[in-house]
Amino acid sequence: MADKKATLIIEGKDPIDLPIYQGTLGPDVIDVSGLTAQGYFTYDPGFVSTAACESKITYIDGGKGQLLHRGYAIDDLAENSDYLETCFLLLYGELPNATEKAKFVDLITHHTMVHEQIHQFFKGFRRDSHPMAVMVGVVGALSAFYHDSLDITNERHRDITAHRLISKMPTLAAMVYKYSIGQPFMHPRNDLDYASNFLYMMFGTPAEDYVPNPVVAKAMDRIFLLHADHEQNASTSTVRLSGSSGANPFACIASGIAALWGPAHGGANEAVLTMLNEIGDESRIEEFIARAKDKDDPFRLMGFGHRVYKNYDPRATVMKKACDEVLPIMGVENDSLFRIARRLEQIALEDPYFIEKKLYPNVDFYSGIILKAIGIPVEMFTVIFALGRTPGWISHWKEMVSESYKIGRPRQLYTGETLRSYPKKG
Repeated sequence: MADKKATLIIEGKDPIDLPIYQGTLGPDVIDVSGLTAQGYFTYDPGFVSTAACESKITYIDGGKGQLLHRGYAIDDLAENSDYLETCFLLLYGELPNATEKAKFVDLITHHTMVHEQIHQFFKGFRRDSHPMAVMVGVVGALSAFYHDSLDITNERHRDITAHRLISKMPTLAAMVYKYSIGQPFMHPRNDLDYASNFLYMMFGTPAEDYVPNPVVAKAMDRIFLLHADHEQNASTSTVRLSGSSGANPFACIASGIAALWGPAHGGANEAVLTMLNEIGDESRIEEFIARAKDKDDPFRLMGFGHRVYKNYDPRATVMKKACDEVLPIMGVENDSLFRIARRLEQIALEDPYFIEKKLYPNVDFYSGIILKAIGIPVEMFTVIFALGRTPGWISHWKEMVSESYKIGRPRQLYTGETLRSYPKKG
């Protein structure tokens, strides 16, 4: 497998040869797994320089601003595919033919209902609970309701679980929202597409008919698609680490949701809206731009730049197009927050400071604006993220448990006390 090797020279020790592996894309990786036997660990806080697994699902080139799912560029998928087709691609490695897609869509559509007792489960939460707290609990509890197919060594069981999660996540997400505002749960409808059904369950009531706007539904589908997977990020790595212990897939996905809940990961689009509210008025934009440029000021423009993409976020281009379509439809293009957002976008694309530092608007900037325009409350933003990311999480879990794997066991650089004796008492 390894055509090249690296040689580690340690003073006073024999040279250590380390295999170098080459993937189809991306940097070569040095296999350091043999170092432990030599009495050494590597030190890599945050695992930012460590390939912890081999995967065929998603590839990111941050320098080029490239995101590929199974070899297909994200903008190509966003333009020509849809969310459920992309789910199939992530799960099975190839785009479905017409028959396969119809069968998959039908399967997901007809399994969106959840066990009736799950309705009772919600009553154990306070109405003012954070939606992500409820999602972690409810998704983890699914293993208590769907324990008939939890043999992770059985390929059929793995597929059933994947289908259940993808089909039921919109229902659970909508239930979380409805519970928080005291409205009755809306049962899913099999005559609606995936995104339209989610909007129906979110905003419909028994009192009157609700017809999802097709433009809004398309934008919602794009949001799901653009968040479907993003390689070995914190939540995906958490799902893999949980899965490496043999934990059931519902518990693994719940662990991913918990990791996503962190503001440094899934809370970025929520932070965008918080920032827009802090700015408050167009007249204060220049003040905040100046603060953003001041390295001694803790203020940062949220939704600009990206940790991975050192160029333009490829998802942002698609999301901007959706944003331009949705705002006029919802009649909010003249809302003060959206005017602030538009002005910030213009500055970021024209100001030499932002161009030089490549602080372009990212997917979180536009998705936060769209979700706000649709009427989804800020505290639900990360729930939407979790819904969209589910096929990525379950695809990585399936990939790992379908092959030979080891339980995750990171090591440490210990800097505590050395061995000492318990002090004798008086």
